[in-house]
Amino acid sequence: MTVHIHPSVDSGVKKGSGSFAGGTLVCKCKDKQVKVGIKGDVAHNHACGCTKCWKPDGAIFSVVAVVPRDNVTVLENGDKLQVIDASATIQRHACKGCGTHMYGRIENKAHPFYGLDFIHPELFQETGSAAPGFAAFVSSVIESGVDPAEMDGIRSRLKELGLEPYDCLSPALMDAIATHVAKAKAKAA
Repeated sequence: MTVHIHPSVDSGVKKGSGSFAGGTLVCKCKDKQVKVGIKGDVAHNHACGCTKCWKPDGAIFSVVAVVPRDNVTVLENGDKLQVIDASATIQRHACKGCGTHMYGRIENKAHPFYGLDFIHPELFQETGSAAPGFAAFVSSVIESGVDPAEMDGIRSRLKELGLEPYDCLSPALMDAIATHVAKAKAKAA
């Protein structure tokens, strides 16, 4: 039996074009859709098992990537956006109509990822954005109700898809966080 991860990767991870110039994210409403413009390609695209990220119906994981916050512009129906949890590190701006998370923003200037917004690339009207490259917070899907007995199959499926499973972020992102913390400590000393 095939383990379903997310609709955008279940049939295989589609490679990006390598020249994606950006596009428009569109919520799931039937009318008056929220539209968010993104300049440039995404970075660090990955499957995420955390309990905070938006997942389409039936998905165990979300697919999420980052873009510079200056490359994000609400184009249409921004009045339908609301922050889901103002106390969360990532301020997830979601459509009040359908619940789709359109972008997540970190407002804490001291956070290692300040300046990056989190988006869900499957919401692009256009194709060709960079493909997911790993899976993060894999064990967290248990907190979402997945039976722990399914974890070996989930990890095997992620590897089969070319999405190396981690129970944190990828090593490159963990290194970036540690570098940020080390530099902040050096400045404080």
